[in-house]
Amino acid sequence: MSSQSFGFKSIGSHVLKPAILTSLLGLSVVNLSAQAAINNSGKINNNKTPTSSLQLISLNADDVPLDNGADHLSDIADMLESADQVDDSIDAVADESALDNGSDAINTDIPDEVAQVSLNAISPETLKTFVAVVDLVRREYVDAVKDEELFNNAMSGMLTKLDSHAEFLDAEAYENLRAFTEGDVGDIGIKVQYQPKEGYWVITEVIDGSPADKKGIAVGDYLHQVDEFKLGEEEESNDVEQLLTGVAGTQVDVVTSKAGRRKHTTTLQRNNNHPQIIETRLVDGMAIIRLPAFQNNSREKLLQSLIDLDAPVTGILLDMRDNPGGVLASAVSVASLFMTDTDVVQVKGRQSDSRTLSTQGAALLEALPVVVLQNRYSASAAEVLASSLQVQKRATILGEVSYGKGSVQSVIPLNDEQAVKLTVAHYMTALGKKIDGVGVEPDVTFLGNESTWEQQALDLLSQKALPAGIRFVRKAQADSSVKQDKIIKDETIKKKVTQNNTVIDHVIDKPTAKDKL
Repeated sequence: MSSQSFGFKSIGSHVLKPAILTSLLGLSVVNLSAQAAINNSGKINNNKTPTSSLQLISLNADDVPLDNGADHLSDIADMLESADQVDDSIDAVADESALDNGSDAINTDIPDEVAQVSLNAISPETLKTFVAVVDLVRREYVDAVKDEELFNNAMSGMLTKLDSHAEFLDAEAYENLRAFTEGDVGDIGIKVQYQPKEGYWVITEVIDGSPADKKGIAVGDYLHQVDEFKLGEEEESNDVEQLLTGVAGTQVDVVTSKAGRRKHTTTLQRNNNHPQIIETRLVDGMAIIRLPAFQNNSREKLLQSLIDLDAPVTGILLDMRDNPGGVLASAVSVASLFMTDTDVVQVKGRQSDSRTLSTQGAALLEALPVVVLQNRYSASAAEVLASSLQVQKRATILGEVSYGKGSVQSVIPLNDEQAVKLTVAHYMTALGKKIDGVGVEPDVTFLGNESTWEQQALDLLSQKALPAGIRFVRKAQADSSVKQDKIIKDETIKKKVTQNNTVIDHVIDKPTAKDKL
């Protein structure tokens, strides 16, 4: 993928270069490298600009210099005025004359990554206001607040106001989000129950050391809202559970109160992790595969689960209820098991034309009939797979309208321990239909208690099931069986599919992705 696809622009004489890019949730991981502007002689360009006099001010109240003819906040304001010029790039070398050597001083070194950030779109008045607010909080707020917390909160607020998926990732959240690609979904470490007597959802359990516990949320607190969803008696327990659950490392805003007193909004990261397991079982010859999320190894685990059945399979029920999504490339990889040379999803970035991701490799499950179960919490990559199977009439979609999350996020590292998750693209069905805010309409709508849906799905699948099933075994296992029993000829072993005793060749080989986000 080129840098132009997502609007990466040149910095000085260098270009931001995506070094690592793996689709995720639609989420992608991008490692950006950048350098300060360098002239032809290879040295940092220190030529004077209208902002070269911009002084870096420590926000410690005692550190602001007062001997230059200005009081301390107006002094900052005067210096920021110089930024409102035609040439408005910040110097790459910091002027540290205003800093002391105290351990509490803010690190004001300008990172190379932002050394040439343009101030064209930033009003000096806005910068003055921001500095004044930080200074006010540090001097007047009732409790002492660390500078790092203030600035992390500022960055987090800036991003979350863009959309509900953009966020600033601290060290723990960043690590958990990277771990998700290997199989983690997370929550905030609480359990809740609706109490009719109080008329509220009440927190009944808080796991020690969980994100909720660390932020002071306690048993007995009322839970009023999760992100933009206000909770009432009409919600079910699973509704609340799914709202609190998501990709490990992502964040969620919860509104709580102490027994109905003043409400308080807390931003928490889903760092209470749950490794995801693909569960597969056989009912009347039909394989029920519960796919909880999409990770890098989902395709291999799905195939392994079919091998572990050690029995012929006549059809597949793919249960993606409550699946929050995951690695977009993984959804394409799973789709490749069912379809050959088929468009799966269209992806459109800010400054690029739509790109189409297609299936790759052998469609090892192409001979089997498929039905898909989804509910209102099936989202993102789960919707990509469901819509692609539906468009190609490869599967019947059952259940209810899915969540409608059709955006792609990139995880952009700032350093080894921090990153930004930013929405960089939207995806649509293979036919170009919108998913975001709309969802995937089922072919057959199921109503009532979800506990009955599985049997309804099996009843529909049984009408399409193969008369004779397909057995999944590893090639090495099949070869061994041939040598021992001398029943199957060598020529038959080399076939990938045979009725009643299917041989799947190299099932753990991952298909090469045509396009990676």
